[in-house]
Amino acid sequence: MKIAFVLFDGMTSMDFVGFYEAVTWIGILKVKDNVTWAFCADKEEVTDDRGLTMKADKILPNLGDFDLVFLPGGFATRTLRFDDAFMSWIRTAEPARYKVSVCTGALLWGAAGFLQDKKATTNSAAYELLEPYCAEVIKARVVRDGNIVTGGGVTSSIDLGIYMVEWLVNAETALLVQQKLEYPYYQASERREF
Repeated sequence: MKIAFVLFDGMTSMDFVGFYEAVTWIGILKVKDNVTWAFCADKEEVTDDRGLTMKADKILPNLGDFDLVFLPGGFATRTLRFDDAFMSWIRTAEPARYKVSVCTGALLWGAAGFLQDKKATTNSAAYELLEPYCAEVIKARVVRDGNIVTGGGVTSSIDLGIYMVEWLVNAETALLVQQKLEYPYYQASERREF
């Protein structure tokens, strides 16, 4: 399983790190074969919304070459969704089996056309921005509609990561990851599947 973590200027690092920390345990625990991941961006270095600079492994790779593509959120998504070059790159994820986002990363999936006729969620402050892109905005921490999984705001990235471990592997592994993260808040009942 090849995972692409998409990074961009103005992203919220907690959106990225919570999911990254949880889902990469799939590879660390070797519960799936050939798990790899890459940090992908539209340039060599990106700076988050608080000034933290990160280096990308891959610049503008074809996101369709990955099995799972993850988009974090941040205020930058509000303008990036209208950036033709950036959105053309995001649309290369079309063949990716799993399209996952947290917070306003869902706006990017929506602007790319992947949320049409789907249920999704985002940060509660951006529900109205997401409405034009999807069939229904669900007020939940994790929403799965087919192979598109969206998470709510910021800390729900941890719930989203653990959820993906549970869905892609099993509940036993998800509980192990939950213990390793010392994160007592993950609730299976908060998951919404359609």
